[in-house]
Parts: sequence; structure tokens; C-alpha cells
Amino acid sequence: MQEKIKEKRLWIFGPLDLTRLFRVSKAAVSFFVHRNTKKGLLIRLKKSRTGSLYALSDSLPDQYVIANRLYEPSYISLDTALSFHGIIPETIYGVTSITPKTTRQFEAGKIIYSYSRVKQQVYSGYKPIKRQNTIVLMAEPEKALADYLYFIDLKKRSLHYERLNLKKIKKGKLLKYIRIFKRPGMFKLMDKIYAEFRKPQRIY
Repeated sequence: MQEKIKEKRLWIFGPLDLTRLFRVSKAAVSFFVHRNTKKGLLIRLKKSRTGSLYALSDSLPDQYVIANRLYEPSYISLDTALSFHGIIPETIYGVTSITPKTTRQFEAGKIIYSYSRVKQQVYSGYKPIKRQNTIVLMAEPEKALADYLYFIDLKKRSLHYERLNLKKIKKGKLLKYIRIFKRPGMFKLMDKIYAEFRKPQRIY
């Protein structure tokens, strides 16, 4: 079964996927999953009454692929997207995403996957990127920054990155995304980060 899963490039799967792939009963799939998880051949990424998710332990999917699949709908944003686009120099441990659903957090393969809720009308500004021959939804640089400023304005985050690389940000596009949140405080935050960016860089 493992070889066929690899052949089909089924990086993440649930019991129903295996039932359809192998055309076997739910009981047979349940036995396969239980036995191989115990042996360490499978890793359970998510436990859920509506559908647990698994991956082969020797073919673990990309973190971004896992993030998009663990909690749907969602797109990668905030710290992870800012790092991905080179707006912050820090390496981010864990993956941060945006969702129109309830805020959630999962741990899979010793990595924390965090999902922050926004209203449906601002759930936008992401594009598909390819990872492991799979499409992953990633925030555009400007939307990742707008999402970040939104949670700072809500006092749920703090502006703790010393310097943002705003050369990679199109200011007009950032303003467009900030407007859809309809929060005046976000414009003040934007002015603050641009004022900081214009300061001469300190030499240590």
C-alpha cells in the first residue's frame, strides 16, 4: 500500500482517500492505518472526528502543503509569508496562516501550525504557488503585511520585528489591502513602519 501511495503522490491522506484508492472496506483501511501508525510507517497529522489526516513517515510533505491541508480554507500569511517573501530576515519556526473559520492551532510532526481568523470580506490577497507538485495558497507580500498590521491593531500581536524590508512592498497595493479592513489604526501603523524604514540603518 505504501508504494502505491507514493506512486500516486498522495502526500496527505485520510481514510476515505485510501478507501477510494484501494477500493477496500473502511474496516480494512482502519486496520491498515492503525497498524502502520503503530509501526511508525505513518504519521498522524491531525486527529478529528470529521476526518483524521496522515502522511508516510519517510515521505513527509512540505510544511506549506501540510498547513494548507490541515485546516481548510486557509492561506499562509503573517510571519511565515513575510519570511517567505524576504520582508523579515528572521527564520520562522512553525507556520502561520489566515482562515475565515475559528482561530485554531495544531501540532503535527513537532511543528506548530497556527490559523488566525479574519472576516470573510478580507479573506483575499493570496496566490497559488507550487510545492512538491502541489498547489499551495500563499499571501502576496502586501497582503501578508496588511494581515500582520491588522492583528497588531487588534492588540493581538506586537510590532516586534526591528526592521521590515519594505523595498519588496508596493505601497499602493498595501494601501488597497489595508482599506478593506476598515480600521484607521492600520494606516497609522503603516506610517510608523515606513518612518522606521527610512531611518539610516544602524551599524554595529
